[in-house]
Amino acid sequence: MSAASVEQPFEDEEPFSLTAIADEIMERHPGYRVEIIGGHLLVTPSPDVPHARALTTLMRPFFDAGLDDVDAEVLQNVGLWLPTGTEDYAIPDLVIVDADIDDHFVENNAYDPACFRLVLEVTSSNWKDDLKTKVAAYAEANVPVYVVVDRKHQRLHVLTEPTDGEYANHQVHASGQVVALPDSIGVKVSLDVAVILKAAQPKRRTD
Repeated sequence: MSAASVEQPFEDEEPFSLTAIADEIMERHPGYRVEIIGGHLLVTPSPDVPHARALTTLMRPFFDAGLDDVDAEVLQNVGLWLPTGTEDYAIPDLVIVDADIDDHFVENNAYDPACFRLVLEVTSSNWKDDLKTKVAAYAEANVPVYVVVDRKHQRLHVLTEPTDGEYANHQVHASGQVVALPDSIGVKVSLDVAVILKAAQPKRRTD
């Protein structure tokens, strides 16, 4: 076989698809979350109970502030289409989105990032992705507010002012602090860091 024939691409060969691989992983491992960021697959195992409990605790102050009455919604696990690659998308744990988000579907169960007012992640075993990889991705998508409940280091991060692929403002808060979120989300909401971090920790057995 000549060198020229080796270099000649197969006309019937299908293009490489990370989306297809992501779908196959999720089919074989139900409960796993697969995202594509920067052309790389991020696979997160099924969340534990404290992770879910933290999200429930986090949703309450938004509802108490009447967020669902101001043309916005508080939702979990909604796909966000990313501008970082042709197949890139993320699935934040919690989001605040415009109420008309259904009209802004892109593809692969992901929606236009312009609809997202806030994204929030509760860290799991791959906590570095939430604190590094997703920071750049969400900033590139111009998501106004990114909140991270850092269970690894017992901190709450609030990142705002996305500019040129990074957040210009990054505040780190410890237990005992009460954090006021930006008014850009639509209502005035404050988060009690101690309450959130406590909810995110496993309960100790008493027997």
